[in-house]
Amino acid sequence: MANVRVGLFPPVAQLDLDAQTLRAMLAHVAREGVDHLCVGDHVSFFVGAGSDGLITATSLLAAQTELPVYVGLYLLPLRHPVPVARQLATIAQLAPGRLTLGVGIGGEDRHEIEVCGVDPRTRGRRTDECLYVLRGLADGTPVTFDGEFFALNDALIVPAPTPPIPLIVGGRSDAAVSRAARLGDGWLGIWVSPRRFANVCDQISQEAANAGRDPGGFEHALNVWCGFGRTREAARERLAARMQAFYQMPFEPFERYSPYGTPEHVAEFLAPYIEAGCSAFNVIPCAGDDDSAITAVGELRTLLAAGRGS
Repeated sequence: MANVRVGLFPPVAQLDLDAQTLRAMLAHVAREGVDHLCVGDHVSFFVGAGSDGLITATSLLAAQTELPVYVGLYLLPLRHPVPVARQLATIAQLAPGRLTLGVGIGGEDRHEIEVCGVDPRTRGRRTDECLYVLRGLADGTPVTFDGEFFALNDALIVPAPTPPIPLIVGGRSDAAVSRAARLGDGWLGIWVSPRRFANVCDQISQEAANAGRDPGGFEHALNVWCGFGRTREAARERLAARMQAFYQMPFEPFERYSPYGTPEHVAEFLAPYIEAGCSAFNVIPCAGDDDSAITAVGELRTLLAAGRGS
């Protein structure tokens, strides 16, 4: 059996649901055997859309007691790291061991960065400082830091999250990969081939070891849009429509990284990523209706766990 976890981004805007409907949807996810829930994070994406990743994660953790939540990705450079550390500590008290925080710099909409008062050219360096501070505060000891963007004197957040919250670094660039090796607990990819995924895993292992860190406990994951339907044509149509509306650009540049068809088709597409070192898939499902999307992800998880895609 392959050692792989499969989570899904709930196929509806969970903050728009009444409590009873939300709980019913989450119960369906749990029945299908899905391993975790996923949420994104945007402040003002293209047309002003978005939801706060940590608030959304908290709502899902509070609505049920079984499934963990993976935030993928949180736009960390748009926030001050000390309040973020407090948010993480509070969530850890509410739902210990059930949150994974993926962080990234954002890339598709530079205007979103600008309206938050951040120069897009500084995102990488700001993220480095944020991660350094978060890691320091995570063990419950005072942190003094004097950087380019943040200056702290004996900052302290207690109680420390127990167990620690994994900090996963996302991004396709070499700088993001290096950041994952130096400051993360793993890497979250998107829009990469299996070959590139394997190369990144190797690069992270080497750079982490060179930095005196043990990469043995790192976990690497993939965010992936998936279209589900009885035919590949129907699945592609749904997937293309959703992605074009979200990213405000044609589907074709994304197509080679975005599987569609039956769960068997999608499992076959994703199997090489497991061989490349991926241990978790965060699926953004597109199907005829919400229940069908959840069921399809459950079937996909069963197929991958059984090695049926290989």
